[in-house]
Amino acid sequence: MCGRYCIDWEDHPEELLRIVAALDGKMSPEDRAKVKTSGEIFPTDIVPVLAGKQVVPMQWGFSLDGSRRVINARAETVGQKSLFRGALNAARCLIPASGYYEWRKHTDGHASGTGQKYLLRDREPTLYMAALYRREPGNPFPTFVILTRSAASSVAFLHDRMPVLFRKEARREWLLGTDPEALLRKAQAVDPALQSRPV
Repeated sequence: MCGRYCIDWEDHPEELLRIVAALDGKMSPEDRAKVKTSGEIFPTDIVPVLAGKQVVPMQWGFSLDGSRRVINARAETVGQKSLFRGALNAARCLIPASGYYEWRKHTDGHASGTGQKYLLRDREPTLYMAALYRREPGNPFPTFVILTRSAASSVAFLHDRMPVLFRKEARREWLLGTDPEALLRKAQAVDPALQSRPV
């Protein structure tokens, strides 16, 4: 699963700098101040997102009834769910991050926010998590959900789910291609060796 992630400037990855810079000058100062571009990212935060060929500020979580939010969607079944089907075909995006957080799974199989928190990172300085977005009435920002898959072997000791990650060669195709379900299957077949450390 993915319930929190981070944007970290410690290593100053140029990719993240370019993404955030793309927002500057395109928004009013009031709206730009609402966009979180560093630190720990929580559901409902407004963050920079890659959609099509541009960077767009979006809010994390599809609103269901004004009070509940869906923040993740299972890649294996996303094409079968009416909530996500339209977005899968026409509104795909990528969430840039330095890493994401997970809590150590307890022996009874349940994760807990009070357990040990871990940061998971890739060998590349920036992760690109697969996501879907939509527009919602009354919200000036599009909303997004992060797609999840079965955990890679390097992550399974923490949780049985993880975000779908796209390497550089597949990112453009995810954003602009015509067969997203094939791309999701291909991405799920990869076993990324993520690095984890307690934080």
